[in-house]
Amino acid sequence: MMKCLRIFLPALLLVSLATVLAESAPKDVCETKNGTSCEECLRNVTCLWCIKTKLCVTYPVRTILPPHSLCPLDDARWGLCWMNFQTLIITLSVVGGVLIIALLVCLFCCCKCENFGSKRFEAKMQKQAKKTKTKQEERRAEMNQRHQEIRQKYGLSGPNPYARFS
Repeated sequence: MMKCLRIFLPALLLVSLATVLAESAPKDVCETKNGTSCEECLRNVTCLWCIKTKLCVTYPVRTILPPHSLCPLDDARWGLCWMNFQTLIITLSVVGGVLIIALLVCLFCCCKCENFGSKRFEAKMQKQAKKTKTKQEERRAEMNQRHQEIRQKYGLSGPNPYARFS
């Protein structure tokens, strides 16, 4: 137990120290790129370049969009130097909207086509049932006619011989 604790405790301290360093490191990395170029700043994905102030700052992940006080959206660059953040947001929104609409249209078409197919199948089954019923009625009529012929042949066509006598 004590041996396990000796191994586990330093490993836990090492992981927590690495986590603390990882959280503080990107802030220092981005701010050291001030005064350089946009390409140099955006080599690190956690950095945001502001053209107006020519500053490289850590992207504020707590707020989804960078605040206007940090850098206006049309002057902010993230990921690509040639595309401003506002255009990037609009482009991604339009592409996302088109994908959602395409998905909804596909779902609608699939459901409608499925219903169309089942209606065709139902019509086919009704037609087959009608045909079977017609054949059955024809056979029943033929059988009744044969029975009638047999009754006439043996003189049983009159009143029922098994009926009660009054």
